[in-house]
Amino acid sequence: MKKITIGLVVALATLLSACSNDDGASAGAATQQSFKWKMVTTWPKNFPGLGTIPQDFADNVEKMSGGRLKIKVYGAGEMVPALQTFDAVKSGAAQMGHGAAYYWKGKIPAAQFFTTIPFGMNAQETNGWFYHGGGNELWQEAYEPFGIIPFPGGNTGVQMAGWFQKEINSLADFQGLKIRIPGLAGEVVADLGGIPVQMPGGELFSAMQSGALDATDWVGPYNDLAFGLYKTAPYYYVTGWQEPGAALEFIINKQAFEQLPSDLQAIVEIATEAANANMLALYTAKNNEALQSLKEKGVKIRKFPKDVIEALKSSSLQSVKNLVASDKMAEKIFNSYQKFLAQSSEYHALTEQDYYHNRSGIDWAKAQPVQE
Repeated sequence: MKKITIGLVVALATLLSACSNDDGASAGAATQQSFKWKMVTTWPKNFPGLGTIPQDFADNVEKMSGGRLKIKVYGAGEMVPALQTFDAVKSGAAQMGHGAAYYWKGKIPAAQFFTTIPFGMNAQETNGWFYHGGGNELWQEAYEPFGIIPFPGGNTGVQMAGWFQKEINSLADFQGLKIRIPGLAGEVVADLGGIPVQMPGGELFSAMQSGALDATDWVGPYNDLAFGLYKTAPYYYVTGWQEPGAALEFIINKQAFEQLPSDLQAIVEIATEAANANMLALYTAKNNEALQSLKEKGVKIRKFPKDVIEALKSSSLQSVKNLVASDKMAEKIFNSYQKFLAQSSEYHALTEQDYYHNRSGIDWAKAQPVQE
């Protein structure tokens, strides 16, 4: 798939380069122009999935552009701290960034819809909204005052609810609970008496070990195993009510993007689409394998009691309502988001959910040929 994508984009780039100028000499000069960019990220360098996808993107752009656009990727803290990625791209210190939109809720409250909201869209629905439901256009509108162009940059799928030092048997267990949890979910936890903490992933292990945190969400088995979070807490809660389909983002300095010739702009845009699709496939493949490893290490899988889930739902609705009431851009985005979610939920109830129910119980191992 990657080879096909690269081949198609190279062909597109050649066509765009040939057609962009009537003057053949000018077109040739534009084709030879080269650029060097910096990309800052909110993840540790080469961290599985979150860190490797941006590097794959940069490698693909360089290949597809014939070396005309080279992008050097910096991990969190190498050029700027993780949570200063947005500011670095806005200022032009870096031409690109990779992170999650809900990290910037202090600047753009409505940005949280472009990562995830509690009990909201899953990855499949989110991508449908982005590409075919007006989500990308609203995203660009929200970031336009900052001189930044956003693109979907991956999705982890439904996440886990996180690691806990103690079991959660009732709502009372949330009282005073110090938990790393970003976005609107932090407001939900606060409403239930917890203490939400905003913290980049690279600091979670030490914070859990030191007692600075009582619990932490991160991503799912693939990334949680890599960080060794199973060494910091015995209980692993499912499922990720707070992040049902966490979308990531590539952000690009608008001035830097507009300086690129049209063929390189097309290469960048299509490479983001390839990275977005590849990440979800990667997490689908790796999470189950990692979960089996965690079980072998004695991790205790738990689910929240029903009354806790119901309280989380109620508080989530109120948190979204508060956000929409306080911010005009959030209201505009939410109107589009909730309309798309309602439509996709109705269809998925008839298809995905019913299929999962019908599929349960079938043992495909029995289809293996009998060995002589």
